[in-house]
Amino acid sequence: MSNLAIRVNDLGKQYRIGIAPERYRTLRDSLVNIVTWPIQRIRRGLAPSGEDQLDTIWALRDVTFNVEQGRVLGVIGRNGAGKSTLLKVLSRVTEPTEGEVEIRGRVGSLLEVGTGFHPELTGRENIYLNGAVLGMKRAEIDGKFDEIVDFSGVEKFIDTPVKRYSSGMYLRLAFAVAAHLEPEILVVDEVLAVGDAEFQRKCLGKMSDVAQEGRTVLFVSHDMSAILRLTEEAIVLDKGQLVYRAPTAEAVDYYMMSGFSEAGERHWDADEVPPSSAPFRPIALRVCNAKGDHVDVVRSTEEINLEVEYQLDEPIQGLRVGLYLMSARGEYVLTSFDTDEPDQYDQFGVRPSGHFVSKCTIPPDLLNEGRYTVGMNASSFRVKRYFMDERALTFTVDGMGAPGKQWSETRMGLVRPRLTWRIEMLG
Repeated sequence: MSNLAIRVNDLGKQYRIGIAPERYRTLRDSLVNIVTWPIQRIRRGLAPSGEDQLDTIWALRDVTFNVEQGRVLGVIGRNGAGKSTLLKVLSRVTEPTEGEVEIRGRVGSLLEVGTGFHPELTGRENIYLNGAVLGMKRAEIDGKFDEIVDFSGVEKFIDTPVKRYSSGMYLRLAFAVAAHLEPEILVVDEVLAVGDAEFQRKCLGKMSDVAQEGRTVLFVSHDMSAILRLTEEAIVLDKGQLVYRAPTAEAVDYYMMSGFSEAGERHWDADEVPPSSAPFRPIALRVCNAKGDHVDVVRSTEEINLEVEYQLDEPIQGLRVGLYLMSARGEYVLTSFDTDEPDQYDQFGVRPSGHFVSKCTIPPDLLNEGRYTVGMNASSFRVKRYFMDERALTFTVDGMGAPGKQWSETRMGLVRPRLTWRIEMLG
Protein backbone atom coordinates (compact mmCIF):
# COMPACT_ATOMS: atom_id res chain seq x y z
CA MET A 1 0.00 0.00 0.00
CA SER A 2 2.95 2.35 0.62
CA ASN A 3 3.65 2.83 -3.10
CA LEU A 4 0.08 3.91 -3.95
CA ALA A 5 -0.39 7.46 -5.18
CA ILE A 6 -4.19 7.25 -5.49
CA ARG A 7 -6.67 4.92 -3.81
CA VAL A 8 -10.35 5.14 -4.80
CA ASN A 9 -12.88 2.98 -2.96
CA ASP A 10 -16.62 2.76 -3.81
CA LEU A 11 -16.59 6.36 -5.05
CA GLY A 12 -19.92 7.96 -5.89
CA LYS A 13 -20.94 11.48 -6.88
CA GLN A 14 -24.60 12.52 -7.10
CA TYR A 15 -25.90 15.77 -8.59
CA ARG A 16 -29.29 17.45 -8.43
CA ILE A 17 -30.74 18.15 -11.86
CA GLY A 18 -33.58 20.28 -13.13
CA ILE A 19 -33.29 22.73 -10.25
CA ALA A 20 -33.57 26.39 -11.24
CA PRO A 21 -30.91 28.76 -9.86
CA GLU A 22 -32.08 30.22 -6.58
CA ARG A 23 -32.60 33.96 -6.62
CA TYR A 24 -31.37 36.21 -3.85
CA ARG A 25 -33.66 36.09 -0.83
CA THR A 26 -35.16 39.11 0.83
CA LEU A 27 -35.90 39.29 4.56
CA ARG A 28 -39.57 38.73 3.73
CA ASP A 29 -38.69 35.53 1.80
CA SER A 30 -36.72 34.21 4.76
CA LEU A 31 -39.54 34.91 7.23
CA VAL A 32 -42.11 33.23 4.95
CA ASN A 33 -39.80 30.23 4.57
CA ILE A 34 -39.51 29.86 8.36
CA VAL A 35 -43.30 29.74 8.68
CA THR A 36 -43.94 27.34 5.76
CA TRP A 37 -40.95 25.02 6.28
CA PRO A 38 -42.76 22.56 8.64
CA ILE A 39 -45.59 22.15 6.09
CA GLN A 40 -43.10 21.57 3.25
CA ARG A 41 -41.31 18.99 5.38
CA ILE A 42 -44.56 17.08 5.99
CA ARG A 43 -45.43 17.17 2.27
CA ARG A 44 -42.02 15.76 1.33
CA GLY A 45 -42.50 13.01 3.88
CA LEU A 46 -45.86 12.07 2.33
CA ALA A 47 -44.55 12.12 -1.25
CA PRO A 48 -43.94 8.78 -3.05
CA SER A 49 -40.51 7.33 -2.34
CA GLY A 50 -39.44 7.58 -6.00
CA GLU A 51 -40.13 11.30 -6.25
CA ASP A 52 -36.78 12.41 -4.84
CA GLN A 53 -34.96 10.21 -7.35
CA LEU A 54 -36.41 12.10 -10.30
CA ASP A 55 -34.23 15.19 -9.77
CA THR A 56 -30.90 13.50 -9.07
CA ILE A 57 -28.31 11.75 -11.20
CA TRP A 58 -25.28 9.67 -10.28
CA ALA A 59 -22.31 10.96 -12.29
CA LEU A 60 -20.15 8.29 -10.61
CA ARG A 61 -21.20 5.14 -8.76
CA ASP A 62 -19.23 2.33 -7.08
CA VAL A 63 -15.91 3.27 -8.70
CA THR A 64 -12.90 1.48 -7.19
CA PHE A 65 -9.29 1.46 -8.40
CA ASN A 66 -5.71 2.14 -7.30
CA VAL A 67 -2.89 3.95 -9.08
CA GLU A 68 0.69 3.24 -8.12
CA GLN A 69 3.26 6.03 -7.89
CA GLY A 70 4.90 6.80 -11.22
CA ARG A 71 2.12 5.22 -13.31
CA VAL A 72 0.46 6.94 -16.26
CA LEU A 73 -3.25 6.06 -16.38
CA GLY A 74 -5.60 6.92 -19.22
CA VAL A 75 -9.30 7.55 -18.58
CA ILE A 76 -11.59 7.00 -21.57
CA GLY A 77 -15.33 6.87 -22.15
CA ARG A 78 -18.13 8.52 -24.07
CA ASN A 79 -19.38 12.03 -23.27
CA GLY A 80 -21.22 11.97 -19.95
CA ALA A 81 -19.48 8.79 -18.75
CA GLY A 82 -18.13 10.55 -15.63
CA LYS A 83 -14.52 11.20 -16.66
CA SER A 84 -14.40 14.90 -15.79
CA THR A 85 -16.34 14.34 -12.57
CA LEU A 86 -13.77 11.74 -11.50
CA LEU A 87 -10.91 14.16 -12.10
CA LYS A 88 -12.72 16.94 -10.22
CA VAL A 89 -13.10 14.68 -7.21
CA LEU A 90 -9.44 13.63 -7.37
CA SER A 91 -8.41 17.29 -7.68
CA ARG A 92 -10.61 18.22 -4.68
CA VAL A 93 -12.66 20.61 -6.81
CA THR A 94 -15.80 18.82 -5.63
CA GLU A 95 -16.54 16.47 -2.74
CA PRO A 96 -17.74 12.89 -3.29
CA THR A 97 -21.25 11.91 -2.24
CA GLU A 98 -20.12 8.51 -1.03
CA GLY A 99 -16.99 6.39 -0.85
CA GLU A 100 -13.48 7.59 -0.17
CA VAL A 101 -10.42 8.83 -2.02
CA GLU A 102 -6.89 8.79 -0.66
CA ILE A 103 -4.31 11.01 -2.39
CA ARG A 104 -0.63 10.82 -1.50
CA GLY A 105 1.22 13.85 -2.82
CA ARG A 106 0.53 17.25 -4.32
CA VAL A 107 -1.97 17.32 -7.17
CA GLY A 108 -1.58 19.64 -10.15
CA SER A 109 -4.70 19.69 -12.32
CA LEU A 110 -5.73 21.09 -15.66
CA LEU A 111 -9.51 20.74 -15.95
CA GLU A 112 -11.78 23.33 -17.56
CA VAL A 113 -9.99 26.42 -18.78
CA GLY A 114 -9.71 28.78 -15.83
CA THR A 115 -10.00 26.27 -12.99
CA GLY A 116 -7.64 27.45 -10.23
CA PHE A 117 -7.01 30.90 -11.71
CA HIS A 118 -8.35 34.16 -10.29
CA PRO A 119 -9.53 36.36 -13.18
CA GLU A 120 -8.68 39.64 -11.45
CA LEU A 121 -5.05 38.64 -10.82
CA THR A 122 -2.27 38.92 -13.38
CA GLY A 123 -0.56 35.94 -14.93
CA ARG A 124 2.42 36.49 -12.65
CA GLU A 125 0.23 36.60 -9.53
CA ASN A 126 -1.66 33.46 -10.56
CA ILE A 127 1.58 31.53 -10.96
CA TYR A 128 2.56 32.37 -7.37
CA LEU A 129 -0.99 31.72 -6.14
CA ASN A 130 -1.05 28.24 -7.69
CA GLY A 131 2.38 27.47 -6.30
CA ALA A 132 1.26 28.52 -2.82
CA VAL A 133 -1.84 26.32 -3.09
CA LEU A 134 0.46 23.39 -3.89
CA GLY A 135 2.46 24.15 -0.74
CA MET A 136 5.57 25.41 -2.52
CA LYS A 137 7.86 28.04 -1.07
CA ARG A 138 8.40 31.31 -2.90
CA ALA A 139 11.99 30.40 -3.65
CA GLU A 140 10.83 27.19 -5.36
CA ILE A 141 8.37 29.12 -7.51
CA ASP A 142 11.05 31.71 -8.35
CA GLY A 143 13.24 28.90 -9.66
CA LYS A 144 10.51 27.71 -12.03
CA PHE A 145 9.02 31.09 -12.99
CA ASP A 146 11.07 31.82 -16.14
CA GLU A 147 10.59 28.27 -17.43
CA ILE A 148 6.82 28.53 -16.96
CA VAL A 149 6.57 31.86 -18.76
CA ASP A 150 8.79 30.70 -21.62
CA PHE A 151 6.76 27.52 -22.14
CA SER A 152 3.44 29.38 -22.08
CA GLY A 153 4.52 32.01 -24.61
CA VAL A 154 2.56 34.79 -22.87
CA GLU A 155 5.54 36.75 -21.53
CA LYS A 156 4.26 40.01 -23.08
CA PHE A 157 1.05 39.70 -21.07
CA ILE A 158 2.36 38.19 -17.84
CA ASP A 159 1.47 41.33 -15.87
CA THR A 160 -2.01 41.63 -17.42
CA PRO A 161 -5.08 40.36 -15.51
CA VAL A 162 -5.94 36.94 -16.90
CA LYS A 163 -9.59 37.95 -17.40
CA ARG A 164 -8.30 39.76 -20.51
CA TYR A 165 -6.59 36.64 -21.89
CA SER A 166 -8.02 34.70 -24.81
CA SER A 167 -8.99 31.08 -24.10
CA GLY A 168 -5.81 29.96 -25.89
CA MET A 169 -3.57 32.19 -23.73
CA TYR A 170 -5.43 31.05 -20.62
CA LEU A 171 -4.84 27.43 -21.55
CA ARG A 172 -1.15 27.93 -22.32
CA LEU A 173 -0.45 29.51 -18.95
CA ALA A 174 -2.65 27.04 -17.06
CA PHE A 175 -0.89 24.02 -18.55
CA ALA A 176 2.55 25.54 -18.02
CA VAL A 177 1.77 26.14 -14.35
CA ALA A 178 0.26 22.67 -13.84
CA ALA A 179 3.17 20.85 -15.46
CA HIS A 180 6.15 22.88 -14.19
CA LEU A 181 5.37 23.32 -10.50
CA GLU A 182 6.32 19.67 -10.02
CA PRO A 183 3.25 18.13 -8.38
CA GLU A 184 3.60 14.46 -7.53
CA ILE A 185 0.31 13.80 -9.36
CA LEU A 186 -0.69 15.53 -12.60
CA VAL A 187 -4.34 15.37 -13.69
CA VAL A 188 -5.16 16.54 -17.24
CA ASP A 189 -8.62 16.68 -18.82
CA GLU A 190 -9.67 16.95 -22.48
CA VAL A 191 -9.09 20.70 -22.24
CA LEU A 192 -5.98 20.30 -24.43
CA ALA A 193 -8.36 20.23 -27.39
CA VAL A 194 -8.76 24.01 -26.98
CA GLY A 195 -5.17 24.75 -27.95
CA ASP A 196 -3.65 25.00 -31.41
CA ALA A 197 -1.82 22.03 -32.97
CA GLU A 198 1.67 23.33 -32.17
CA PHE A 199 0.86 23.89 -28.49
CA GLN A 200 -0.86 20.51 -28.24
CA ARG A 201 2.39 18.88 -29.37
CA LYS A 202 4.30 20.84 -26.73
CA CYS A 203 1.83 19.76 -24.06
CA LEU A 204 1.96 16.10 -25.04
CA GLY A 205 5.75 16.25 -25.09
CA LYS A 206 5.83 17.82 -21.64
CA MET A 207 3.41 15.22 -20.29
CA SER A 208 5.70 12.50 -21.64
CA ASP A 209 8.64 14.13 -19.83
CA VAL A 210 6.63 14.32 -16.60
CA ALA A 211 5.78 10.61 -16.87
CA GLN A 212 9.42 9.68 -17.47
CA GLU A 213 10.40 11.61 -14.34
CA GLY A 214 8.41 9.08 -12.31
CA ARG A 215 5.44 11.26 -11.43
CA THR A 216 1.87 9.95 -11.54
CA VAL A 217 -0.32 11.15 -14.43
CA LEU A 218 -4.07 10.75 -15.08
CA PHE A 219 -4.98 11.71 -18.62
CA VAL A 220 -8.49 12.06 -20.09
CA SER A 221 -8.82 12.33 -23.87
CA HIS A 222 -11.01 11.31 -26.80
CA ASP A 223 -7.82 11.11 -28.90
CA MET A 224 -7.04 7.40 -28.74
CA SER A 225 -3.67 7.96 -30.42
CA ALA A 226 -2.59 10.28 -27.58
CA ILE A 227 -3.91 7.81 -25.00
CA LEU A 228 -1.90 5.00 -26.63
CA ARG A 229 1.24 7.11 -26.90
CA LEU A 230 1.26 8.51 -23.37
CA THR A 231 -0.34 5.96 -21.04
CA GLU A 232 0.54 2.48 -19.84
CA GLU A 233 -2.88 1.46 -18.55
CA ALA A 234 -6.37 2.81 -19.09
CA ILE A 235 -9.76 2.54 -17.43
CA VAL A 236 -13.04 2.70 -19.34
CA LEU A 237 -15.99 4.52 -17.75
CA ASP A 238 -19.58 4.10 -18.88
CA LYS A 239 -22.61 5.74 -17.25
CA GLY A 240 -20.57 6.60 -14.18
CA GLN A 241 -19.19 3.12 -13.59
CA LEU A 242 -15.77 1.59 -14.18
CA VAL A 243 -16.41 -1.19 -16.69
CA TYR A 244 -12.89 -2.18 -17.77
CA ARG A 245 -9.23 -1.76 -16.82
CA ALA A 246 -6.34 -3.16 -18.83
CA PRO A 247 -3.09 -2.23 -20.58
CA THR A 248 -3.85 0.72 -22.81
CA ALA A 249 -3.96 -1.12 -26.14
CA GLU A 250 -6.47 -3.65 -24.76
CA ALA A 251 -8.59 -0.95 -23.10
CA VAL A 252 -8.74 1.10 -26.32
CA ASP A 253 -9.74 -1.97 -28.34
CA TYR A 254 -12.45 -2.73 -25.81
CA TYR A 255 -13.75 0.85 -25.94
CA MET A 256 -13.71 1.08 -29.73
CA MET A 257 -15.19 -2.35 -30.43
CA SER A 258 -17.75 -2.66 -27.62
CA GLY A 259 -20.00 0.22 -28.62
CA PHE A 260 -18.97 2.44 -25.68
CA SER A 261 -18.00 5.26 -28.03
CA GLU A 262 -20.95 7.63 -28.37
CA ALA A 263 -23.51 6.36 -30.85
CA GLY A 264 -23.29 8.30 -34.12
CA GLU A 265 -26.96 8.51 -35.01
CA ARG A 266 -29.33 11.31 -36.01
CA HIS A 267 -33.12 10.94 -35.97
CA TRP A 268 -35.43 13.52 -37.53
CA ASP A 269 -38.59 14.34 -35.62
CA ALA A 270 -41.77 15.14 -37.51
CA ASP A 271 -41.51 18.86 -36.76
CA GLU A 272 -38.01 18.94 -38.31
CA VAL A 273 -39.26 17.78 -41.71
CA PRO A 274 -41.00 20.50 -43.78
CA PRO A 275 -44.25 19.60 -45.60
CA SER A 276 -42.49 20.33 -48.92
CA SER A 277 -40.38 17.16 -48.40
CA ALA A 278 -43.39 14.92 -49.14
CA PRO A 279 -43.56 12.20 -50.26
CA PHE A 280 -39.96 11.77 -48.97
CA ARG A 281 -39.66 11.39 -45.17
CA PRO A 282 -36.17 11.14 -43.64
CA ILE A 283 -35.97 8.87 -40.58
CA ALA A 284 -32.32 8.56 -39.52
CA LEU A 285 -28.68 8.96 -40.50
CA ARG A 286 -26.08 6.67 -38.92
CA VAL A 287 -22.32 6.21 -38.79
CA CYS A 288 -21.34 2.55 -38.36
CA ASN A 289 -18.02 0.76 -37.87
CA ALA A 290 -16.97 -2.43 -39.62
CA LYS A 291 -19.03 -4.51 -37.15
CA GLY A 292 -22.20 -2.50 -37.85
CA ASP A 293 -22.25 -0.73 -34.47
CA HIS A 294 -23.45 2.88 -34.42
CA VAL A 295 -20.40 4.87 -33.27
CA ASP A 296 -19.17 8.44 -32.92
CA VAL A 297 -15.48 7.48 -33.23
CA VAL A 298 -14.14 5.31 -36.05
CA ARG A 299 -10.62 4.25 -36.95
CA SER A 300 -9.07 5.62 -40.12
CA THR A 301 -7.67 2.14 -40.82
CA GLU A 302 -11.16 0.58 -40.96
CA GLU A 303 -14.07 1.06 -43.32
CA ILE A 304 -16.73 3.61 -42.36
CA ASN A 305 -20.35 2.87 -43.23
CA LEU A 306 -22.94 5.64 -43.59
CA GLU A 307 -26.65 4.76 -43.63
CA VAL A 308 -29.66 6.89 -44.55
CA GLU A 309 -33.05 5.48 -43.52
CA TYR A 310 -36.17 7.02 -45.09
CA GLN A 311 -39.80 6.43 -46.05
CA LEU A 312 -41.43 7.11 -49.42
CA ASP A 313 -45.19 7.65 -49.12
CA GLU A 314 -45.51 7.66 -52.93
CA PRO A 315 -43.26 6.57 -55.81
CA ILE A 316 -40.65 9.15 -56.90
CA GLN A 317 -39.06 9.27 -60.34
CA GLY A 318 -35.33 9.98 -60.58
CA LEU A 319 -34.78 10.14 -56.80
CA ARG A 320 -31.20 10.24 -55.60
CA VAL A 321 -30.18 10.21 -51.94
CA GLY A 322 -26.78 11.73 -51.31
CA LEU A 323 -24.25 12.55 -48.63
CA TYR A 324 -21.84 15.46 -48.27
CA LEU A 325 -18.75 14.94 -46.13
CA MET A 326 -17.08 18.07 -44.74
CA SER A 327 -14.17 18.79 -42.44
CA ALA A 328 -14.58 20.60 -39.14
CA ARG A 329 -13.67 23.82 -41.00
CA GLY A 330 -16.45 23.33 -43.53
CA GLU A 331 -14.19 22.15 -46.38
CA TYR A 332 -15.89 19.65 -48.68
CA VAL A 333 -14.17 16.28 -48.71
CA LEU A 334 -16.52 14.38 -51.00
CA THR A 335 -20.07 14.16 -52.36
CA SER A 336 -21.74 10.88 -53.29
CA PHE A 337 -25.24 9.75 -54.35
CA ASP A 338 -26.82 6.30 -54.14
CA THR A 339 -27.50 6.19 -57.92
CA ASP A 340 -24.04 7.29 -59.11
CA GLU A 341 -23.43 3.84 -60.61
CA PRO A 342 -25.23 3.39 -63.96
CA ASP A 343 -26.81 0.04 -62.99
CA GLN A 344 -28.23 1.55 -59.79
CA TYR A 345 -29.50 4.51 -61.79
CA ASP A 346 -31.31 2.21 -64.23
CA GLN A 347 -32.73 -0.06 -61.53
CA PHE A 348 -34.17 2.76 -59.45
CA GLY A 349 -35.33 5.09 -62.23
CA VAL A 350 -38.66 5.09 -60.42
CA ARG A 351 -38.36 4.34 -56.71
CA PRO A 352 -41.57 2.78 -55.38
CA SER A 353 -43.24 3.75 -52.14
CA GLY A 354 -41.92 1.94 -49.08
CA HIS A 355 -39.29 1.86 -46.34
CA PHE A 356 -35.66 2.18 -47.53
CA VAL A 357 -32.08 2.32 -46.31
CA SER A 358 -29.35 3.66 -48.60
CA LYS A 359 -25.85 2.65 -47.47
CA CYS A 360 -22.39 3.63 -48.61
CA THR A 361 -18.91 2.58 -47.49
CA ILE A 362 -15.88 4.85 -47.15
CA PRO A 363 -12.87 2.58 -47.64
CA PRO A 364 -10.17 2.20 -44.97
CA ASP A 365 -7.00 4.28 -45.06
CA LEU A 366 -8.68 7.24 -46.75
CA LEU A 367 -9.64 9.93 -44.21
CA ASN A 368 -7.15 11.76 -42.01
CA GLU A 369 -7.83 11.98 -38.29
CA GLY A 370 -10.19 14.74 -37.17
CA ARG A 371 -13.82 15.70 -36.79
CA TYR A 372 -16.12 15.44 -39.81
CA THR A 373 -19.65 16.61 -40.61
CA VAL A 374 -22.14 14.69 -42.75
CA GLY A 375 -24.86 16.48 -44.72
CA MET A 376 -27.79 14.66 -46.36
CA ASN A 377 -29.70 15.47 -49.55
CA ALA A 378 -32.66 13.87 -51.32
CA SER A 379 -33.58 15.23 -54.75
CA SER A 380 -34.54 14.56 -58.33
CA PHE A 381 -31.82 16.11 -60.47
CA ARG A 382 -32.86 19.56 -61.76
CA VAL A 383 -36.50 18.78 -60.89
CA LYS A 384 -36.98 19.07 -57.14
CA ARG A 385 -35.06 19.02 -53.91
CA TYR A 386 -37.16 17.09 -51.41
CA PHE A 387 -35.03 17.39 -48.28
CA MET A 388 -31.64 18.73 -47.24
CA ASP A 389 -29.80 18.88 -43.90
CA GLU A 390 -26.35 20.34 -44.43
CA ARG A 391 -25.08 19.44 -40.95
CA ALA A 392 -27.04 16.38 -39.97
CA LEU A 393 -24.37 14.51 -38.00
CA THR A 394 -20.75 14.73 -36.87
CA PHE A 395 -18.25 11.99 -36.11
CA THR A 396 -14.55 11.62 -35.32
CA VAL A 397 -11.92 9.71 -37.25
CA ASP A 398 -9.14 8.42 -34.99
CA GLY A 399 -5.75 7.93 -36.62
CA MET A 400 -4.67 5.01 -34.43
CA GLY A 401 -2.58 2.66 -36.57
CA ALA A 402 -2.52 5.00 -39.58
CA PRO A 403 0.69 5.43 -41.61
CA GLY A 404 3.26 7.61 -39.86
CA LYS A 405 1.78 7.47 -36.35
CA GLN A 406 5.25 6.74 -34.98
CA TRP A 407 5.74 10.51 -35.29
CA SER A 408 3.68 12.85 -33.12
CA GLU A 409 3.26 15.51 -35.82
CA THR A 410 -0.15 16.47 -37.17
CA ARG A 411 -0.43 15.40 -40.81
CA MET A 412 -1.71 18.07 -43.16
CA GLY A 413 -4.62 17.35 -45.47
CA LEU A 414 -8.06 15.80 -45.32
CA VAL A 415 -6.96 12.39 -46.57
CA ARG A 416 -4.32 10.03 -45.20
CA PRO A 417 -4.01 7.20 -47.75
CA ARG A 418 -1.69 4.27 -47.20
CA LEU A 419 0.56 4.78 -50.22
CA THR A 420 3.16 2.32 -51.48
CA TRP A 421 6.76 3.52 -51.24
CA ARG A 422 9.97 1.88 -52.49
CA ILE A 423 13.43 2.72 -51.25
CA GLU A 424 16.20 1.86 -53.69
CA MET A 425 19.91 2.23 -53.12
CA LEU A 426 21.50 3.34 -56.38
CA GLY A 427 25.13 3.08 -55.44
